[in-house]
Amino acid sequence: MAAGTAEAGTPGVGTPVVGNAAVAGHAPVGEPEVPRRRWAALESFLDNRLAITGVVVIVSLLLFCFVGPLLYHTNQVNTRLAMETLPPGPGHPLGTDDVGYDVLGRLMVGGQTSLEVGFGAALVAVIVGVLWGAVAGYVGGVVDALMMRIVDAFLSIPVLFLLLFLATVFRPSVLMLIGVVGLTAWLIPARLVRGETLTLRTREYVQAAKTMGVKAPTIIVRHIVTNSVGTILVNATFQIADAILVVAALSFLGLGIPPPAANWGAMLSNGLNFTYSGYWWLVYPAGIAIVVTVVAFNLVGDGLRDAFGTDRRR
Repeated sequence: MAAGTAEAGTPGVGTPVVGNAAVAGHAPVGEPEVPRRRWAALESFLDNRLAITGVVVIVSLLLFCFVGPLLYHTNQVNTRLAMETLPPGPGHPLGTDDVGYDVLGRLMVGGQTSLEVGFGAALVAVIVGVLWGAVAGYVGGVVDALMMRIVDAFLSIPVLFLLLFLATVFRPSVLMLIGVVGLTAWLIPARLVRGETLTLRTREYVQAAKTMGVKAPTIIVRHIVTNSVGTILVNATFQIADAILVVAALSFLGLGIPPPAANWGAMLSNGLNFTYSGYWWLVYPAGIAIVVTVVAFNLVGDGLRDAFGTDRRR
């Protein structure tokens, strides 16, 4: 009976199931579960009210910063000293600053710079960090040791000191800030993805792909990076929040994009000079915008972490 079953094509006890499945043209073991796991993670994320609140706030901020200036037209280039430090009122819902710029309009324009640098720097950090960590973890051995020692060496350098040095050497611009912040933030995702890769490279579907002769770059992109998407997404949200804070800190120290360009950090730094003059509208709007944005991204990151963490425990 057992022999007949084996002859009919049913694998026996000692039959390599992974190899047969791969040779027969079916998906390697474990891969069909990936879409199901991601759908479960999405359902868990949608059940998280704080995470959904964060998403709503982020979408609202994007609309406020990028669509708002199309509806609320203000002059953010030419100064008007005759209208300096006007309190909130008709025509200027949040008043004007010390050179006559409309604060509400400047909040929109400044948000564009902060969000562009935040998303751009996070994208650079994630791409570089993911590729670095995935290659190091998959290849292993001397290559892994050398690549991770480079990461450790960069981590030993104070990030703020390095950012201040680079910001003084290069001319401040949006692209420069994206590059500087992104290339100093890729170290954490590199270590996270490397840890994921050390676990994933021993899975059955990775071993089956090696047996079938699939090249290493394809395995890294298709099997390692794809199955690390949870860790990557969670870290990306925190990277955006951190980048916005870093840009605000650099601008607060006077190393941001020079006027007439605006960002929330520069607005906050400028407004603090008038704290004791009673001009509260020069301080609170930019400060609240930074806090709300960072908290919203952190809520989304926590929701994604809980969603993928619950899925893994299942």
